[in-house]
Amino acid sequence: MSENKKAEKIVGVKGMNDILPADAPMWELFENTVQSVLQSYGFQKIVTPIVEDTSLFSRAIGAVTDIVEKEMYSFEDSMNGDQLTLRPEGTAGVVRAVIEHNLAYEGPKRLWYKGPMFRHERPQRGRYRQFFQVGAECIGFSGPDVDAELIMLCRRLWDDLGLSNIRLELNSIGNAEERNAHRADLIAYFEQHIDQLDAEAQRRLHANPLRILDTKNPTMQDLVNNAPRLLDYLKDESLAHFNGVKKILDANNVQYTVNPRLVRGLDYYNRTVFEWVTDELGAQGTVCAGGRYDPLIEQIGGKPTPAVGFAMGIERLIELMKLAGEPHEPAQCDVYMVHQGEAAQLQSFILAERLRDAGLDVILHCATAAGAGSFKSQMKKADGSGASFAVIIGEDEVASQTAAVKSLGEQQQETVPFDQVVDYIVDHIVGDHDHDHEHVHYHP
Repeated sequence: MSENKKAEKIVGVKGMNDILPADAPMWELFENTVQSVLQSYGFQKIVTPIVEDTSLFSRAIGAVTDIVEKEMYSFEDSMNGDQLTLRPEGTAGVVRAVIEHNLAYEGPKRLWYKGPMFRHERPQRGRYRQFFQVGAECIGFSGPDVDAELIMLCRRLWDDLGLSNIRLELNSIGNAEERNAHRADLIAYFEQHIDQLDAEAQRRLHANPLRILDTKNPTMQDLVNNAPRLLDYLKDESLAHFNGVKKILDANNVQYTVNPRLVRGLDYYNRTVFEWVTDELGAQGTVCAGGRYDPLIEQIGGKPTPAVGFAMGIERLIELMKLAGEPHEPAQCDVYMVHQGEAAQLQSFILAERLRDAGLDVILHCATAAGAGSFKSQMKKADGSGASFAVIIGEDEVASQTAAVKSLGEQQQETVPFDQVVDYIVDHIVGDHDHDHEHVHYHP
């Protein structure tokens, strides 16, 4: 390459976004909150690989689905010829792990996960090719009680995140026998009105007719509204389960709407299905979707085991958190170390490590391409860091074995011997915390 030729800039893959430092506090707030809520309901974390055997998803999700047909990132491992796929959703991998490691042998399990998923679709607000989800899976529970518990867990999470603009839609899609009877009548109904179906609906008519019910095409709404309702095909057992879920939700004042058009495009769902939706994100209104999937574990090689779960899109919930009012950005650190000269720098390193040993977050000023920076420029960075204290060391401080400790909030400064700096700062930070001053980093 010519010395004068500028290297071409490389940009990120379309639909796969960076999470920048300015957004990190919001993500951390969400992740910490959701982990706390899940743990309060007895859930244990599970981590599965982002790459799985392609057959896992074609068997679990169903070969004739948009996800498998159009959206999966699948490839052949050039080393051994394995057919692999970046996971498009989390449930199948969790179930595979439960079967492979015989996790349900000891009894029912409440599991949760978080991480990136991948679908090759048109990027738009709230929908990306790499997107992050939190999911919860209850394995081995058959009753309506755990269905309701998952829904109530979500309500608690929205409350803890300060989100009030999310509503619950609920439905039951019964069992396979009930769906098959409904499916036959649904196909017959749509065949009688074939001229009113758009191209997508015609493609789905025989492969996945339930998905026609959740079409967003405005010209088809009347047709869909008059279609046979799956709820009308439910028999006693399915109705009892659905009524059991509603009874618990009603007793706990959980507001919901029964939406007969709420269905699932994935083959493994049965009985309870639910979605938490909002009107604040445009077309991408669903922020959490879940339901029961009793057939799935047997479908991919395990013993028949009931299960229910949900997945929520982190990006969409972060958008809602921002719309609700971004919380105060936390400080980067508790203490900012300001120094001038080689001996002062060495002493700053020693004190910074002692402060970190005491449980404090410390930023030590380091040189940039422009140099070490003056005291004035370093103090400007200290102020911008949100630190409670700046510890200032120069030649005079090294000579006297003291540091200038400045309270950045009160703009007060004291001279403190090196061997007392840690106790001085810890005492003042803990004292401020005891008096309800805002402090988020101290962790003894």
